[in-house]
Amino acid sequence: MIKDLILQNRSYRRFHENYSVDANVLRDLIDLARLSASARNAQPIKYLLSSDSKTNELIFPNLTWAGYLRDWTGPVEGERPSAYIIMLGDTSITTNFFCDHGIAAQSILLGATEKGLGGCIIGSIKRDELRSIFQIPEKYEILQVIALGKPSEQIVIEPMPESGDTKYWRDKENIHHVPKRSLEELILKILF
Repeated sequence: MIKDLILQNRSYRRFHENYSVDANVLRDLIDLARLSASARNAQPIKYLLSSDSKTNELIFPNLTWAGYLRDWTGPVEGERPSAYIIMLGDTSITTNFFCDHGIAAQSILLGATEKGLGGCIIGSIKRDELRSIFQIPEKYEILQVIALGKPSEQIVIEPMPESGDTKYWRDKENIHHVPKRSLEELILKILF
């Protein structure tokens, strides 16, 4: 069951923009993050939630999409996310967030997948602009943004090519291909 969720949980970058993500769904996803592990149990990650189209329009231009796809600037109107989660690190709690935001993001995305949604963790952000637009106090470090919605693209996992090139790509039918290393390549040695 968890493997099925992980296989379905891809980095989706095109969505059915007209599909509305309810604010209560976003709250449920944050509850999954809240219940997840946190280094030293510090729980320093805070969230700004948007499922409002006008607010989404303010967030969208401050994100960079799919760096390997040089000829693609991001989803066009109609394919954009219908919700966003801006993840913040509360520096009044700690200045070292370890991997808390990664753990929380994975919990959020697995929960979204279970609900028939998809998303993408975005780290390439115009942080100063977002801080200004939403008047985010300086004590919060903008860590990443999760784009969410009903996926409108197909993503296929491919074996790693002999060249070892890890770059994802799209074919003529706009199917997104993601190469993955083999299990044998990842396990160096079994220590027993």
